[in-house]
Amino acid sequence: MAHTVLVINPGSTSTKIGVFEDQKELFTENVAHSAEEIAAFPTIASQYEFREQHIRGALEKRGFDLSSLSCVVGRGGLLKPIPGGVYAVNQAMKDTFLAATYGEHASNLGALIAGALAAELKIPAFIVDPVVVDELDDVARVYGHKLFRKQCIFHALNQKAVARRWAKEHGKRYDEATVIVAHMGGGVSVGLHKKGRVVDVNNALNGEGPFSPERAGTLPAGALAKLCFSGQYTEKEVLKMITGQGGLVSLAGTNDMRVLENKFLAGNDPEATLIYKAFIYNMGKAIGALAAAAEGALEGIILTGGIAYGKPIQEGIGKMVGWMAPVTVYPGEGELEALAQAGVSVMTGEVKPQEYK
Repeated sequence: MAHTVLVINPGSTSTKIGVFEDQKELFTENVAHSAEEIAAFPTIASQYEFREQHIRGALEKRGFDLSSLSCVVGRGGLLKPIPGGVYAVNQAMKDTFLAATYGEHASNLGALIAGALAAELKIPAFIVDPVVVDELDDVARVYGHKLFRKQCIFHALNQKAVARRWAKEHGKRYDEATVIVAHMGGGVSVGLHKKGRVVDVNNALNGEGPFSPERAGTLPAGALAKLCFSGQYTEKEVLKMITGQGGLVSLAGTNDMRVLENKFLAGNDPEATLIYKAFIYNMGKAIGALAAAAEGALEGIILTGGIAYGKPIQEGIGKMVGWMAPVTVYPGEGELEALAQAGVSVMTGEVKPQEYK
């Protein structure tokens, strides 16, 4: 029996949707929302009925029959820290997103929209590996001051999906493998996956790890503290420097790595070339640090995310770390496919959904 899954991945001004039969893509669509439409809502959570109607409209235009669905799977948002896996959308989860208890983010809408559609159709709704997945070893949480503890925010959905793909292609179960996954997109996360858990990973949102197109990554703490108290910048402005206006945006005036890649290949812009090489260098260092944490058991290194399409990126990082373990490249985000795969795995009984409490 085939299982048909609707997947929903909300972004700031659009909602990506896809319909999959088992793991075969039937179609995907990017449902766009104007900035004016979005601005009319006081909170992100208050957008969910508006976005749900737009999704319904997009599916109706394609002549898709909602009654054929087996389940609906939404992108997970900002919840309390939880282990990875598939979670049934329940009232506790919806209440958390409606109140934005752990923060406002467009991904919070995934469960709300999925839950509303599924309730009407009397089918289950799920989320999968939200950004707050926290499986860290205790030693990875400790910073050098008692007031600070690592907060785990990273690209859990894509990281877990490509790690499982790697394991399957190498004849292993995910919970048997030890690999490092480097996700390179608008943000960067580098995670050590050991026996089915991400035991160490940088906080990809709030200033840790390599810089990315829009995020500053790790900055010198002393200089940052002085800047904060210089009187020249507000708290909001400093936070924007770290996330949103950091990384390539600050260094090169663009958030598109392809712009720097073209300048690097042309060889006529020394500053762009330096920044491009620095990105590769920082990625290699981050992977190397986690290779040490793998204690000699590292089996593979995976490069993923949109930036992984770049051949010089692949070659540069591979040159730095390829001697540690074989490097595999799975470019792109693959988020819709990962959501669909999880939905099918529940419907076939391969995976049992967890309960958010």
